[in-house]
Amino acid sequence: MKNIRIVYFGTPEFAASQLEAILAAGFDVAAVVTMPDKPAGRGKKIQFSEVKKTALAHGLPLLQPEKLKDPDFLSQLATYQANLFIVVAFRMLPAVVWKMPKLGTFNLHASLLPQYRGAAPINFALINGETETGLTTFFLNEEIDKGDIIMREKATIRPDETAGELHDELMLLGNRIVVETIKKIGQGCLSTQNQEEFAGNRPLKSAPKITKEFCRINWHQDCLTIFNHIRGLSPYPAAHTQLVSGQGNSIEMKVFASEIEAETPTLPVGTVVTDNKTVLKIMAEDGFVRLTQVQQAGKKNMSVADFLRGTQLLGEWKTA
Repeated sequence: MKNIRIVYFGTPEFAASQLEAILAAGFDVAAVVTMPDKPAGRGKKIQFSEVKKTALAHGLPLLQPEKLKDPDFLSQLATYQANLFIVVAFRMLPAVVWKMPKLGTFNLHASLLPQYRGAAPINFALINGETETGLTTFFLNEEIDKGDIIMREKATIRPDETAGELHDELMLLGNRIVVETIKKIGQGCLSTQNQEEFAGNRPLKSAPKITKEFCRINWHQDCLTIFNHIRGLSPYPAAHTQLVSGQGNSIEMKVFASEIEAETPTLPVGTVVTDNKTVLKIMAEDGFVRLTQVQQAGKKNMSVADFLRGTQLLGEWKTA
């Protein structure tokens, strides 16, 4: 086993979990790189990234560069004399960074590459109704998410699974995959594979950054497509829609969970049907999508029954 000395790059909870696993396995983490602190919430209180919290808890040296090509950052990074860089849920690294360590730089990606390259692989696997996804570790190269594969492990997606649930499952699976990848690199017996070997005849699907407009529900689709869109964005960033009454009142809401009521359409697409007690459903192209968990703008996430208890939808309502 080669002597491994690591610099770890990451930001959110997913990456913090992998850092904990690396430390628990006894590997030498020389330093941690994460995003700069930023104000968040209504009070604009300065928030630390989850990776920063983990680094501080373990007393690890911490770097938070604004620019990854900054000469001061690069010179400081070099002083740690690390021979392996690991990247999990971080910004795109410039070549001057990922080429620095002798053993290379690898990334953990939450899909079975080459499928779902991009910023939101967990979300898009669900949005597209996949029944299987997984994790891939690969060496960085000049192209985004296209480097040679080190390890690739599959995971099953449940029919009603949400992005939040799949995130947590892959996060735990990643703890083992990252540690095993480090061990393989340390043993010096790697057999990497070009991503083209896994492409097959299937068209490649992408996972671009999700925009606010993308999150708006298009009711002029079939129920299953809408159902997958909702669970694929739940709980974050969350699908959203606007309900409008015949009197011109409107309600903007996020939708976290739904059910399908397949039946022959009898109403115009976007028609809202409710008993103002427990049922709130919207007509799609091939039936109703029944909303079960929602959040009205400015209020908390709640069941539809709780929502209707405080907000009566009288008269005719439809989606905007």
